[in-house]
Order: sequence, then structure tokens, then C-alpha cells
Amino acid sequence: MPTDQGESKSGAKPLLSRIISMAIWIGSAVSCFFVILELVTYPRTSDAFIRANTVGVAAHVSGNIVEFNIEDNQQVSAGDLLFVVDTRPYEAVVERLKAKLLLTDLEVEAYRQSVLAAEAVLEEAVAEADYAIAHHARLVPLLEQKFVTPDEVQKASSMADAASGRVAAANAELIRAKRLVGDEGEINVRRREVEASLADAELNLSYCYVRAPVDGYVSNLNIARGQYANKGVQLFTVVDDSRWYVLANYRETLLRRIEPGMVAEVWLLACPGQSLRGVVQGVGKAIYQPVGASVDALPDVPPSLDWVRLAQRFPVRIVLEDAPDCSLHSGGTATVRILPDQRAGQPRDGILEDPLSSN
Repeated sequence: MPTDQGESKSGAKPLLSRIISMAIWIGSAVSCFFVILELVTYPRTSDAFIRANTVGVAAHVSGNIVEFNIEDNQQVSAGDLLFVVDTRPYEAVVERLKAKLLLTDLEVEAYRQSVLAAEAVLEEAVAEADYAIAHHARLVPLLEQKFVTPDEVQKASSMADAASGRVAAANAELIRAKRLVGDEGEINVRRREVEASLADAELNLSYCYVRAPVDGYVSNLNIARGQYANKGVQLFTVVDDSRWYVLANYRETLLRRIEPGMVAEVWLLACPGQSLRGVVQGVGKAIYQPVGASVDALPDVPPSLDWVRLAQRFPVRIVLEDAPDCSLHSGGTATVRILPDQRAGQPRDGILEDPLSSN
């Protein structure tokens, strides 16, 4: 009898083990099924990073930095004075052009007086030509009656021709004088040229005062007062704090389930325990592929043997709508979960409310 009980106990142990193992395998399979279903239904990725637009700050004019008002990582507002380039050379140009503008006004006035003088000369020449032509016309009939000699008629004709020539010369001089004035309608082109140069010089002078282009934070500041700023050479960066977004890299097999306007949940590593709301702004249409580059105008196709085909990842841009309680840093790590059944503007089912909405 004891032997039968021992045999029944020893037979029950393998059966129980098999049942437990089977339950574990079934539980694992069911768990995997629901995990895969969750990942397919609500695409998730931990390959995501927070980003902000950056603006490179460079001087529009060259010169020594004579005033410096910022520090690295300092918060600035759009329009704040960042630094000043030496204004003295540009102020000298402005003063010189202002003087040139006054001189141009004097020159234009002198040319206008020349026009008046040319008009007077033309009137005198016309009067002399009219007299010479009329005098010649009176002598021609008298030649037939022999009251005048042919020499006198010829002399009158030459004087009439000479007077007509002086009229043409005076008219040409009047046209030249008017052109020297530079009037085109109501605009004087001489003055307009100097005014344009003066406006450009004043603009360059204003460029000496470099101001913050956007609201944000100064980053990568490695210059100081006295350094020479070259025109167009970036000196540091301002991180735009007005709009933050997340670049989430998704496998191409999941892109068909992601569309612009979908709501996304975002978790930042820098803000543990806090869920942020975002909206899909768009899906990247291209990534860099080294394969297919050209060498000497010919395609470069390296040999390959792919046993496993890996899905490429494409960036999905998600604009954050919530303001987190923590400080954001461009390049920070994030995790993203897309909610295809929710669109921007719909109620926030299952998502934490915007902390700013209660204020």
C-alpha cells in the first residue's frame, strides 16, 4: 500500500510540472500577442529626441565687438541687444554721404541755373536766326531790281545759315543741361542715387547693433568683447523657445498607420512620470542613403548579400502642445506613442491634461 501511494505522488509531480509549463507558455504567447497588438495598433518608439529650431547669430557687418551683453545659456527675448560692433567706421560713412547729399543738392541747383542760361541763349539764337532769315528774304527780291549786289545777298544767306546753326547748338546745349540736372518726372536721379547710398550706409550702421532674432536661449557662446566679427560668420546660436517638437524615428512598416493630425503621447526622460500631448505634423519623405551615390558620373553599387532585410527608419515630426513642468533641452531623449484613433482638437481621452489649462 505505501508503494502505491509513492508511485501516485511521483506521477502527479510531472503532470503538475507539465501543466505549469503549459500555462506559462500559453500566458507568454497571449502576452506577446497583446503586446504586438498594442505596438501595431498604437505605434511606439523609444528612438525619439526632442528638438527646437535654432537660429545662428552672425553680424551683418564686420568689425570689433565693443559691447557684449550676454552670457552662455542666458535667456533672451526677441529684440534684446546681444552685442555691438564698432560703429565709428559706419558713422563716418553716413556723415560723408549726408555731406554728399547736400553737395548734390547744390550741384543740381547749379545745373538748373545752367538750364535757365541755356534757355536764354536759345531764345537769343532763335531771335537772331529769325532776323537773319527775314533779312535774307528781303534782299532776294531786291537783287532782281539791282538795288543790292549778289555779294550782299550771299552774305545775308551765310548769316542766316550761321544763325540757324547757332540755334541748333543752343538747343543741344539746353538738352545737355537738362540731362545733367537728372530730373525724371518728379524724381531727381542724382539725388536718388545718393539717397540710396545713404540709406544703405544707415542700414549698415544699424547692423552694428546685433539683437536677438527670437525668444530663446543663447547656446555655444565662445566669444568675448574685443573679438573681431566677420560679416556673415556665425558666432553663436539662439535656441528658439517658442515651439518644441519631437523627431520620432519609426520603422517604415509602421508608417502606413501614422498620418498628420494624429495625437501622440510623449514621455521625456528629463521629465519622469509626466505625459505630454503632441500632434503629428508630418512624416519624413526621405533619408540619406549612401548607396546610389555617383562616382565620376557613374552609379556606385557596392556588392551586398542581405540575409536579413532590416526596415529603414523615417523621422516623424510631432509638435508638442503641452508645456512640461521641467526644462526642455534640444537633443533630449523621448518615447512616443501614436494614438491613431484620436485627432487634434478631440477630447484628450487617456492623456494627462495640459498643466497650463487649469491656470
